[in-house]
Amino acid sequence: MKRNYDKEMQEIIKGIDGGTKLLLHSCCAPCSSACLERLKDFFSVTVLYYNPNIDDKEEYEKRKAEQIRFLKETGWADILDCDHEKESFEEMAKGLESEPERGKRCYLCYELRLEKTARVAKANGFRWFCTTLSLSPYKNADWLNEIGEKLAGRYALNYLSSDFKKQGGYHRSIALSKEYDLYRQDFCGCKFSRKGEE
Repeated sequence: MKRNYDKEMQEIIKGIDGGTKLLLHSCCAPCSSACLERLKDFFSVTVLYYNPNIDDKEEYEKRKAEQIRFLKETGWADILDCDHEKESFEEMAKGLESEPERGKRCYLCYELRLEKTARVAKANGFRWFCTTLSLSPYKNADWLNEIGEKLAGRYALNYLSSDFKKQGGYHRSIALSKEYDLYRQDFCGCKFSRKGEE
């Protein structure tokens, strides 16, 4: 039977007080908007903008600047900065250049970003971590939760099971992007996704 990650999340956050620290991996400001709106009253959220998959430095900096601006304007979360580490993605993608979008390369990219989030969470005293990636209709929530739960076990953390696209999450991110005039990119970030559907 297919798991309902959104329902699981609702059950978990019922028992969370507002001071519990959560490190939220964010792919971009638009996706973080709807996720943060749902989480901010339950957790003390810090955003980790870690996206080594973004191929172009200018694009990376533009998305990062939008993330910082959005958090400053809303006050919904703090931000924890880290390096681009583009070479980590390039190393991971070797031999997978011909993989289709949403195939094995994407699974390993999710894993790369979530593992960094788990390591940073552990090093900085966060008990919980999560990612905004499940907000996108192009991202596989089953894979993201599988990876997150595996890493939670490895690092002795809690992973917040989620599927943020549920309950109109993706459409809410579009509305919030308009409200805050956020830059919405039309591809995931890596050079392979430029040719794909995103």
